[in-house]
Amino acid sequence: MINCIAMDDEPLALRQVTGYIERIPALNLLQSFKSAASALDFVQTHEVDLMFVDINMPDLSGMEFVKSLHDPPKVIFTTAYREYAAEGFQVDAADYLVKPISFADFSKAVSKTLRRYFSELEGAPAVSRSDRFLFIKMEYKIIRIVLSDIKYIEGMRDYVRIHLADEKPVMALMGMSKLEQQLPADSFMRVHRSYIVNLDRIRVIERNRIVFDRNVYIPVSDQYKERFQKYLEENFLS
Repeated sequence: MINCIAMDDEPLALRQVTGYIERIPALNLLQSFKSAASALDFVQTHEVDLMFVDINMPDLSGMEFVKSLHDPPKVIFTTAYREYAAEGFQVDAADYLVKPISFADFSKAVSKTLRRYFSELEGAPAVSRSDRFLFIKMEYKIIRIVLSDIKYIEGMRDYVRIHLADEKPVMALMGMSKLEQQLPADSFMRVHRSYIVNLDRIRVIERNRIVFDRNVYIPVSDQYKERFQKYLEENFLS
């Protein structure tokens, strides 16, 4: 996930930004601040990937704060003053949001920033596989995932969440179709526009739903029902 912080001297504006951050699965809010000065030590001692910074703050402005950092994280500026936009891009701001900020604009800015700065590793494809495992780009790392460990894959707009048997889910910035093409068709099947399942891990099917664990029910949509039913018939012991 992308570690981020938010800072704004206006409590309502800060609450809105932190609320928006919490609605985007790829973002992990580390902390929020009411002044840029209070965030200085935190940024220098923690791994922060992305900052949401209000420009017009007392004591130390958001712009001065970013300029004071030797190797600053990526920043999306937020402000009520549109005239600050040009100055914001002089410090290589990822984006610039003018208040009042809608969630649609916020989400669009985040998606653009993630695509531009956090989805590429030099010389590495977005996803590659052998017969037994996948290599997935995740933030600044390449993650090796054993195919047999995958239970199911959940699509979330521009992201996928790969649910594993004995580990926490892995999130990556890519589309479902792209990942589907890399998975072996004899072991993985798309059963819904938002779900791909590992056929080898199916234990229970109930009312056109695949049951994973006690509280996870993967629906089989009409679009994929015929293909999934054919798979069941071919493997049904009569």
